[in-house]
Amino acid sequence: MPKMKTKSSAKKRFKLTASGKVKAQQAGKRHGMIKRSNDFIRNARGTTVLSDADAKIVKKYLPYAN
Repeated sequence: MPKMKTKSSAKKRFKLTASGKVKAQQAGKRHGMIKRSNDFIRNARGTTVLSDADAKIVKKYLPYAN
C-alpha cells in the first residue's frame, strides 16, 4: 500500500502533544486589534489545546498522528 499523505495545511497549523492532544494557535489575533480589549489580546498569546470535537476533525488530516 502507498503511504497516506498528510494534509499540508494541517501540518503547518497544528502540533500534537505527547499525550495525543492537538495544539493550535489562539484565534482572533490577525487583525482588528484596536477593537479588542487588552485582556483579550494578552490571553490570546501562544497556543491552546483544541477541544476533543475539534481535535477529532484535525486528526483526520494527520494520518500518522494517532
